[in-house]
Amino acid sequence: MRLRLPEERPTEPPTGYKIAHPALSQDGSRAAFLGVSLGAALPYGVLDEARCAYGRRHRSPSRLCDCGFHCLHERSEAYALTCVAEHRGALLLEVAVLGRYMRFERGSRYARQRVCTATAGPCRCGRRASGLADAGWGRPGWRVVEPVCAVCAGPRVTVSFADFATRGGEGLKVLAAPGPDVGAPPPGRTVPELVAEAALLQARLDWFQSELARLGEKDG
Repeated sequence: MRLRLPEERPTEPPTGYKIAHPALSQDGSRAAFLGVSLGAALPYGVLDEARCAYGRRHRSPSRLCDCGFHCLHERSEAYALTCVAEHRGALLLEVAVLGRYMRFERGSRYARQRVCTATAGPCRCGRRASGLADAGWGRPGWRVVEPVCAVCAGPRVTVSFADFATRGGEGLKVLAAPGPDVGAPPPGRTVPELVAEAALLQARLDWFQSELARLGEKDG
């Protein structure tokens, strides 16, 4: 006798959290996401269906395969994944779990999803990100972009969060995580401290100039 797991019939789609790299199509008209594990080779849209990453002809998710979309139950656990070096440019996604799904202790594996909200972390310099710029890598037909501030974007073409959301469609919202704005002094440094340091440097410069003048008089 084979035991069957209980079936859930929620009145609303369950919510999950995951991280993914934002990407733009080669012509810049469409926005999508690249996963950070099994599905990293297959970009998916804001509203999309899972496909077997191994090319097998079965519906995802299958109990005999590990394909399908994956998400975590806790936002904090998903956000912690952005600490990994290769995931620093990934966005934190809040997704609606649609279709068939399997619930596990820490997350779910499921057939369809809608990305409701994407939150961009700070720029690599620590400032609050103001847009998305070319990250320097991608997949055939897709360019990965990453959160940047106006200073670090430099000459790179930057796509605003609102523009990326429009290209993604399906009601996607893209937000920026809190952080210091561009032009704010580095953490722990105040304006009076900077003034005092400048005065100290000027005093040292005056001392060097007086020493050079004294040595010049001796040589003369």
